Amino acid sequence: MAVPKKKISKQKRDSRRAHDALRRIDIAFDFKTGEAKLSHHMSLKDGFYKGRQVIIPTEAREPSEESQSA
Repeated sequence: MAVPKKKISKQKRDSRRAHDALRRIDIAFDFKTGEAKLSHHMSLKDGFYKGRQVIIPTEAREPSEESQSA
């Protein structure tokens, strides 16, 4: 059975746990909509990232012809 040869000091134990702390979430606010969002993420309301439109939001999309014919 594996048994430690010496007691681990408090300093050694705590330095191993140095990276286990919880970090706060950085929240940024969108300039156009004022929506709270994660930094370096696009705005979900209008689909903009770094001043240019990346996606078209689902509310702004026009219904396709396939869904109208069904």
